[in-house]
Amino acid sequence: MSNFPDNKILIATHNNGKLEEFKQILKDLDLLILSSKDLNLDEPKETEDTFIGNARLKSRISCNKSKLPCLGDDSGLEVHALGNQPGVYTADWAYTKNGRDFNQAMNRVWNELKKSKQKEPFTANFVCTLVLTFPNGNEKIFEGRASGIITWPMRGIGGHGYDPIFIPDGYNKTFGEMSDLEKNKISHRNKALKKFISFYNDYNN
Repeated sequence: MSNFPDNKILIATHNNGKLEEFKQILKDLDLLILSSKDLNLDEPKETEDTFIGNARLKSRISCNKSKLPCLGDDSGLEVHALGNQPGVYTADWAYTKNGRDFNQAMNRVWNELKKSKQKEPFTANFVCTLVLTFPNGNEKIFEGRASGIITWPMRGIGGHGYDPIFIPDGYNKTFGEMSDLEKNKISHRNKALKKFISFYNDYNN
């Protein structure tokens, strides 16, 4: 019996950029991909201090409300010279009273690096932790990382979040300068979702 009897999966996000990455990477699966927005579900408050804690929280709450298998994602940027900040507070650094402003967040990263007196290259990695929750309470965890360096000034208008200041290892351009297709082949989210795809294919074929 399939773990996805209705061929549906819920992605517990209201982030359009993140959702499009999920859809692009999972496009070859026989799954209807829905978002929390599609079902008018509230976005759970991220109260945990780890990626897996926040991903699990979002996944469980959204699964319970929708009665669908649900993937919760928590991801962020770890800058090694800043003690792996902003980490789980990646989105919080972009917070303003008018919504999230990632230009503000990227400026903060660079200002904190200048204050740190550390020397370039400023190594960093993006982290993606996925928790898949089923209505029966079972869960699976998938993790991915993309390593690289922080650059300044911002470069590129693609992607989302901190992409314009992150150059992945082996490349000379930022995630923000890459096409969606190019980024999605090497991103932290791709690496985590490839593990999910392997799980899906093993149990649903």
